[in-house]
Amino acid sequence: MSADDAGECYDAVVLAGGRARRLGGADKPMLSMGGMSLLDRALQACGGAGSTIVVGPRRATVRPVHHVRESPVHGGPLAALAAGVSWVRAPFVVVLAADLPFVRQETVTELLRQAAGSGTEGAVMLETQGRDNPLFAAYRTAAVRRGLALALARHGMLTGLPIRVLTHSLALRYVPDVGGVSIDCDTWEVVALARAILTTNAG
Repeated sequence: MSADDAGECYDAVVLAGGRARRLGGADKPMLSMGGMSLLDRALQACGGAGSTIVVGPRRATVRPVHHVRESPVHGGPLAALAAGVSWVRAPFVVVLAADLPFVRQETVTELLRQAAGSGTEGAVMLETQGRDNPLFAAYRTAAVRRGLALALARHGMLTGLPIRVLTHSLALRYVPDVGGVSIDCDTWEVVALARAILTTNAG
């Protein structure tokens, strides 16, 4: 499959079930950002997906999605990803955390294009500090399933394991952040900053 075709053949998994401890347990995916929730911003960015799976509690969303829960609930990002990917049917999967206020469809398209490159199993967004974010990425579905099976065989379970247990086994490309799209809302300070930027941009 060519890079040009990848955008036509993907499903999306949005992870929206974390505890948000640094936000005092707030329902982070439902925080309002520029007139819509963080979850809806993620859904808007992957609007071209054939199907979209949201891993987390059932919530009202801007468009229809398939809701699933990881087992056990709050079993961590790797368990959540496994629950979502089990419903994916497309050759590529876009994976997004539901705390990305500036995620855009153009960025998702670029991640898919990079993921479809020769010899590549996925493309991961680099944050402005140079750290990669495996929950802002596009992957070949078969590679994710293989990596999850390998992690399960090695560790006996996926519960509590970091997402990098998976990504360290994959051949990845890293996509530099352009325009601050990689910012995630882990603290109230970042939430306030993102809201201010979105309000200014809308004005």
